[in-house]
Amino acid sequence: MSVSKDVRSGNKSSEALSSTGTRPNIIFVVLDDLGYSDIGCYGSEISTPNIDRLATNGVRYTNFHTTAMCSPTRASLLTGRQHHAVGMGMITEWATSDPGYAGRIDPRAANIAEVLQADAYATMAIGKWHVMPQAEAKPSGPFSDWPLQKGFDRWYGFHGALADSWTPELFEDNHTIDLPDRPGYHLTEDLIDQSISYIRDFRANESERPFFMYLALGAAHWPHQVAEEYIAKYKGNYDKGWDVIRDERLARQKALGVIPQNTDLAPRNLGVEAWDDLDKDRKRLFARMQEVYAGFIDHTDEQIGRLLDYLEKIEDLDNTIIVLLSDNGASPEGGSDGAVNARKNLVYGTETLEDKMAAIDELGSESAYNHYPKGWAQVSNTPLKWYKKDVHGGGVRDPFIVHWPAQIADQGTVRTQYHHVVDVVPTIMDLIGAKFPTQWRGQEQMPIHGVSMAYTLDDATAPTRKQIQYYEMLGDRGIWLDGWKAVALHEKGAPFEDDEWELYHVAEDFSECHNLADERPEKLKELVDLWWAEAHENQVLPLDDREYERAAAAIAKLAKDSYRFYPGMARLDRYHVPDITNRSYSITAVADLADQEATEGVLLSIGSRFGGLVLFCQEDKLVFEYSYDAGERTKVTSASTLELGSNTVLELRFDSDGNGGGTANLIINGVLDAQVNIARTWPVAGLAGGLHCGRDGASLVSESYTGPFAFNGKLHHVSLVLDGSSRNDVSTEIKRALIEE
Repeated sequence: MSVSKDVRSGNKSSEALSSTGTRPNIIFVVLDDLGYSDIGCYGSEISTPNIDRLATNGVRYTNFHTTAMCSPTRASLLTGRQHHAVGMGMITEWATSDPGYAGRIDPRAANIAEVLQADAYATMAIGKWHVMPQAEAKPSGPFSDWPLQKGFDRWYGFHGALADSWTPELFEDNHTIDLPDRPGYHLTEDLIDQSISYIRDFRANESERPFFMYLALGAAHWPHQVAEEYIAKYKGNYDKGWDVIRDERLARQKALGVIPQNTDLAPRNLGVEAWDDLDKDRKRLFARMQEVYAGFIDHTDEQIGRLLDYLEKIEDLDNTIIVLLSDNGASPEGGSDGAVNARKNLVYGTETLEDKMAAIDELGSESAYNHYPKGWAQVSNTPLKWYKKDVHGGGVRDPFIVHWPAQIADQGTVRTQYHHVVDVVPTIMDLIGAKFPTQWRGQEQMPIHGVSMAYTLDDATAPTRKQIQYYEMLGDRGIWLDGWKAVALHEKGAPFEDDEWELYHVAEDFSECHNLADERPEKLKELVDLWWAEAHENQVLPLDDREYERAAAAIAKLAKDSYRFYPGMARLDRYHVPDITNRSYSITAVADLADQEATEGVLLSIGSRFGGLVLFCQEDKLVFEYSYDAGERTKVTSASTLELGSNTVLELRFDSDGNGGGTANLIINGVLDAQVNIARTWPVAGLAGGLHCGRDGASLVSESYTGPFAFNGKLHHVSLVLDGSSRNDVSTEIKRALIEE
């Protein structure tokens, strides 16, 4: 059965019926940092039979584009509007005061979940949210931009990016939750478990009503983490290197028809060495990193398969529109040599080859926060140029699959029409015969910017109906018009007026290999002028090429000089940890020490095994440990044994040297007991974990105990005071504890 003309034209008012007579369910499956060629049906050697199954029973798109980064793509995917226009010109952590970069979706752009929820759809969000200010990802809210306040009945997942698959910091609905306590936990498995659970519980009570699920997986964003059995499947597969693998993928892509036969393979990007020029150790290390990445994708596909099998079991699969896409191209953030702890290596401290080789067997495990080298990222983006954050093809051209067996007749085929992520929402609304409101919650709504792709489902040869699409990311600029693309690759810190615009006839030059700027200057000028017009129209300006530097202002707004924490309180997200970066501070705990064999447990922990600090008691001693990384830990234990008693004041005072290091002093009841020098510390913004009081989190800061290592005495409170300027003496801390009683 082909898609009906009424459904394709959007003429049905609200009841778009499938062959079963019911409105279809809708699932968006969003993969993270997955390159154009990373799945089997787009030319990969990685085993992805379940995603390939979606393509076999649906249609694949070869000319689908995103924004080149996660939060902006997600905002456009959910709203059908351009990302700058709705305030999401950049990831939410790097928001600014400019309207196009506010880090939250404008209320004048209601999202698809809100509209479907009002039209009797059940709405469920699973996984990564990342479309609200991280300053609001805290137990006290505000919750106005959390999933439940943005149209979803339920949510289970995580805010922000960089989720650790072994020990993620999770949320459910409007509150934080602890990591499920089960052996072999993995985030992707958990998210699929929750997806199945939500559908099961809904279907047990609602046999006919449709649902919309937004399933945003953490994979395949770094850290690349997966069980060894999946990594082992690819052992030796990448010893031949990235140049050979790219050639092999190119050949498969041509055979599959997902690139034109005349497509050229883009040259190696700047900074990517020829594989044959690498030394033996780097080849071994880099091959292992790609084995981990392949295993990560393989495992992700297996989990998606579990969801498909469940939908088939309950007879919901055929009447579910499943849209699968990646949010941007593959990531180059591992640098030329990859990383064991990518978060640190990216900004704060370069790992040596010796460091990486020593940890080669830990890659993919809970002890590593690893990322592959950018040579493999270009493989992921075969046959394209550049990467995530760039608006050349490698950043914005992504896999896109639509699966709806009940309505798609021409299954297993390819679509070549040019489209963009803003076009997904109007497509879905077109297919179900619904429309977006012009007014929503008292707000006049901005128009939908996207163009429905529904016409392509019935006609593989139909001319592209999209007319124009601009791009901007971190100063990179681009615009597509009628098969032509102008694009400028911007170097951070360089004057924007010095950027060199390139011109490609992408209708004939899939991989943007033939720059026609000199041959067609009039066409280039037409497109560049048009880009400026689109930039003014969509709140792109002013241009800003800063990255993590933008976060400094946001962190500064959250800063206070003193904090008070209590045992049993909810975890604080890493963006709400006191900013102790390069500053002196004190951590003071008031406790009744346990009347038992030994005083044990965490008083305060900040961060994770990949970087953080913890003040704890163990075997009747006060202990402080600072983890710069797994190979650089500094620990100091009190000389004195803790004595039983009420209102004991236990303190860590850190005296900063102003250059990233300092001295840690242990103080018991006002008396200096022990001290140690710490050579270097992390900026708080780089932490991979949040703050816990009276216990540690899932990713333990110290290896000296097993989690959660809750304090076994009575902990009244823990104070953290910066700069020592208002540090309270022992008597004041005790008085506060008594008042709180």
